[in-house]
This record gives sequence, C-alpha cells and structure tokens, in this order.
Amino acid sequence: MASTDSLLFTPLKLGKVELSHRVVLSALTRLRADKNHVATDLMKEYYLQRTSILGGLIIAEFASIAKHHGGMSYTSAIWGEEHIQGWKPIVDAVHNKGGFMYLQLMAFGRAAQRSAAEEDGFKIKAPSAIPFKGSETPEEMTVEDIKSTVQDYVQAAKNAMRAGFDGVEVYAANGYLLDQFIQDVSNQRTDEYGGSIENRNRLIIEVAQAVADTIGAERVGIKLSPWSDFQGMRMENPIPQFTDLIRRLNNIGIGYLNLIESRVSGIDYTDGTEELDWAWAVWDKAIMATGGYLPETALELVDKHPDRNIVVAFGRRYVSNPDLPFRIQRGLELNPYDRSSFYKVGAPDGLIDYPFSKEYLALQKN
Repeated sequence: MASTDSLLFTPLKLGKVELSHRVVLSALTRLRADKNHVATDLMKEYYLQRTSILGGLIIAEFASIAKHHGGMSYTSAIWGEEHIQGWKPIVDAVHNKGGFMYLQLMAFGRAAQRSAAEEDGFKIKAPSAIPFKGSETPEEMTVEDIKSTVQDYVQAAKNAMRAGFDGVEVYAANGYLLDQFIQDVSNQRTDEYGGSIENRNRLIIEVAQAVADTIGAERVGIKLSPWSDFQGMRMENPIPQFTDLIRRLNNIGIGYLNLIESRVSGIDYTDGTEELDWAWAVWDKAIMATGGYLPETALELVDKHPDRNIVVAFGRRYVSNPDLPFRIQRGLELNPYDRSSFYKVGAPDGLIDYPFSKEYLALQKN
C-alpha cells in the first residue's frame, strides 16, 4: 500500500539540513574500511546506492575519534589526514547526488578488542577498571585522560567538517565509552566524573558543549540507548539518569536526539517493552527513532505524532534495500537481508549487490 500522504514523506529541518523525507540510514559498522581505518571506494559505492531519493540523510558508520579510542580492525576513523581525505570523495559524491551526510563519532572504552589495541598500540581504558563478560579489564582513566578525550571529540568534529560532512552524531550508546560514563554499572568513580547522576553525565555534557561550540550546535546529534544491556550495560533504573542528561542536552540546543528502542540491544532484537515517552517529554527538538522499525511501524509513529519533528532511522532493512525510501513510499516488497554478510571484511557481497526495485530502476531511465 502506497504511503505518499504520510508525514514520513514530508520535509523536515534537521539541524542545518532541509530533508525532503524522514527515512534515514542509521550508522552501521560494515568492516569495509582498510587496515589503516581509511574509507574505501567500496564504501563510496555503498553510500551512493543509498542516496536514492533527493534530500535524504545518511549517518555514516562510526569513525574512531583518535587512535587510542579505537578498538576494532577494519573500522573507519577520522583522526588523521588520510582519514579526512578518504571520507571526502564519499561525502562529495553523496552531496552531488542530492543527499546529506553526518558522521558518527566513536570512542570504544572498555569495548575495545585486545587484538585491535595491540595492533594500533594503545591501552584499553574506561571510566573504571570494570570489565564486562568476556572482555579485558580496562585501565581506569585519569582526569587528564578524560579532559583530553573532550579535545579528541572536538578535533574529530573539526576533521569531519573538513571532510565535508553536514554534521556529526556523537555515539553515546550501546556500551561504548560515553555510555560507560553515564551508567553506574560501568562507572564507579568517586571524583567529579562519578558517584552521582550529575557527575556521571559530566563527560558527555562537556563533549556535547565543546563540539557544539566548535562546529555549531545545530550540526550535532547525540545517540543514546537507555534500555540496552549490550556489552554489560543497563543500570537498574536508567530513567532518572537519562532524564537529567536529555534535559541538559536540550539546553545546549543540539540538532537532534537519536533514541534506540528497548526492543534492540546492540545488533540483536530483544523482548524489551520499555517505553521512551519519558525521554520524549523532556526533549523539544527533532527526534530520531531507531531500533527494529518496519515500514508500517515507522509510518504509524510519525503520523501518530504530527506535532513532533520525527525521523526514523533504518539499519538492516536499508542494507538490503538501497532504494528503501522509494519502496516504503510506493508500498513495495522489501528484499530480505543476509545477516551472515554484514561484517565480511573488504567484501562487496552483502554490501553493494542488493538489487534496486524494478519500479525504481524504470523511473531512473525516464
């Protein structure tokens, strides 16, 4: 059933960009960067395919903000000149095709893999020396480490702007470094960065403010996962912690808030039923809804809240349907995704070989 009358296909100002529709490609790790964490031509083709309708938004896969904040081989980065130059032709190509592109900024913390740390020559550090199941015990960060991390985010944001990105999404979800500071299961510090709701939120607020001051608040988004238990997370009651955080982020004036639904934990679906209405209640700007959305549930969400500026981010269904916005708008059947090819290092299959709909291809010929 066609959805041409849905609010999902109406314009929306998100930060500094004027979107023509509200279907967003979520940031997705695909392991197609090279061994030096530089973006590749394969990635360029992948993102170009998904710039299928004018005025859409792509959130590029996470990019590590500094070598010592990395943690996985064949993932992208934005700390060096080679990374900037690797991303630039990709962003330029997306812009030339009429799309917009943000870069997700990442620091791993205790989620870094030992093999990657050894390969790139850094120590795994986190808010506290607390591992999660199956991980290495990290070294506790010093206050000096924390302060320098803020500057690492600032420099990464500057680098993203040099590469041509329209904005950045600060990744503070799914058990990575900033999320580790927010939650008491991973942060048991007793200094200014732990021990209370305000202190646990201090680093992310400092990062958000510093990045906003550097590139403009409207060019900044933040991604949070209050209900996720991925990588040993999920405090007993996250609502007070995240309510305080979202209120303070709202005051900074960043462009959007990306909230992951409870039905998703990392890369897995769960039976979570916890709601995010309390988070929506303290946020008055654009919201990006993420986590297991289907075309019908995305349409329902946006049309149910005509008074809110909502965009919906899709992950795996955008992987297997490069023309996803077109398919949703026309009510077309979706290609199924092949999970086994999500993380095939350097491989084109499962990345750029999913077919466009015959209806989309016919339209391009006219």
